[in-house]
Amino acid sequence: MKSASHAGPGSGHPVPVLPRLDSDVAALTAALLDIPSVSDHETPLADAVEAALRVLPRLEIHRIGDSVVARTNFGLPARVVLAGHLDTVPLPTTPGARGTVPSSWESPAGVGTLTSGPETPGTGPVSPADADVLYGRGATDMKSGVAVQLALAGWIGHDAGPLPAHDVTWVFYDHEEVGSEHSGLARVAREAPELVQADFAVLLEPTDGVVEGGCNGTNRYVVTVPGIAAHSGRAWKGENAIHAAGPLLATLAAYQPATITVEGLDYREGLNAVRIHGGTAGNVIPDACTVEINYRFAPDKDLGQAHAHVYAVLAEAGIGRDRVEVVDESPSARPGLDRPAAAAFVAAVGGTPMPKYGWTDVARFSELGVPAVNFGPGDALLAHTDDEHVTAGAVRDCLAALRRWLVPPASPAPSSS
Repeated sequence: MKSASHAGPGSGHPVPVLPRLDSDVAALTAALLDIPSVSDHETPLADAVEAALRVLPRLEIHRIGDSVVARTNFGLPARVVLAGHLDTVPLPTTPGARGTVPSSWESPAGVGTLTSGPETPGTGPVSPADADVLYGRGATDMKSGVAVQLALAGWIGHDAGPLPAHDVTWVFYDHEEVGSEHSGLARVAREAPELVQADFAVLLEPTDGVVEGGCNGTNRYVVTVPGIAAHSGRAWKGENAIHAAGPLLATLAAYQPATITVEGLDYREGLNAVRIHGGTAGNVIPDACTVEINYRFAPDKDLGQAHAHVYAVLAEAGIGRDRVEVVDESPSARPGLDRPAAAAFVAAVGGTPMPKYGWTDVARFSELGVPAVNFGPGDALLAHTDDEHVTAGAVRDCLAALRRWLVPPASPAPSSS
């Protein structure tokens, strides 16, 4: 298959070399961890991913900024997307934290610590045991998922690879861990929407190997509570804006979040103050107080309905819309598990589907009309932590499940063209 390319950034630095994509997927995860890719610094990893994919003759490759898209074109009746982000949050600053770069292995069986260091990045143990633990920034969120994507691409994309049940698109994108306006996936959808059109999508965010359908939406608001500045020695001459925010904070503290069932899954909502600021000096009565609020809402609501709910709650605290600024909004996504493609996926990978409480890019696919689920290795509760880690077995199990889905038993290899 011929390769195609949109203009890339032209990094000008040596491209890191990944192991063969048919090598052990746990060792491949370690290699990815050893290429730092904090948001805004994804180029070296994107270059490495692109280079690893371009040698596969059955894949068509596109590069858009620091996002890489690979596609089969077998002419099959349906197409599925496997998506994952390349970036991570910043490295931990706590002394001794292990969720950092370079990665390191630890064996709970007591045979010592196995380490992949900067001189031989990504080598690690040749074949770690399933129980061996891999530490590093992005181990769960989500370079283990990216390793699974690459392993599947290497399996299907080489000359003797199997014929999958569906055509497959792999999307490796940048800037997920920062503001949505920087999203590489959103940029791909804007600039080349045909590349992300599909009948079904799987986002390999960490779910501990459980299918998580849809996701809650998330909106952020900044509420400004006014006051009148005065010298604190003559406080009666002013109006304390921080004190005036009390009714708002009391309303938020008393708020009872709803649990809403959507297509058989229970989504728990949340409305919380997440940041507060007020005052200019220790001897001045503050003339303004801002409270930032985050609303996590179930997929029974669109953005307009979510905003209306928040405005109604704020009105109970005497806050009018003129004092509310929407600073970020991301829609929810319905689980879509009633779709045939989703049902087939759940049947292939097994387990009982669960709701996704956090926001993920399945919502972007939902906006494109593509039903999507979250399914990947690793425990989401470990994401972004000082000791972020994943077990080798969890990564291998995820790969095995997706292989069963993409290439059911007895699928033939395609004839040579």
